[in-house]
Amino acid sequence: MPLLFSYGTLQFPQVQKDTFGRLLDGEEDALVGFSHTMIEITDPDVLASSGERFHPIARRSNNASDRVDGRVFEVSEDELIRADSYEVSDYVRERVDLASGRAAWLYVKSEKSV
Repeated sequence: MPLLFSYGTLQFPQVQKDTFGRLLDGEEDALVGFSHTMIEITDPDVLASSGERFHPIARRSNNASDRVDGRVFEVSEDELIRADSYEVSDYVRERVDLASGRAAWLYVKSEKSV
């Protein structure tokens, strides 16, 4: 089963219920060589689920001292597609190696995003 890393709202219980129909059981992990900032979300469905107007967004910094903490979850292929639908166009799904050495999918800043 695929692994999905979240450093943001996909960790929220309500977002998990709305997106996956269940609560996910995850473990702490981190991205090394990434930093993050905040972006404003305007999608009404995402706002309703997360309750947050500003969401974190990670981007590769290539600086080994940069780290983004989060949780890694085991999800099905169908749930991964549901996560794609939840994320707005500022994010793109990318496969990376986590600090633990595990490979996981995560959502990072899209090149199209300002």
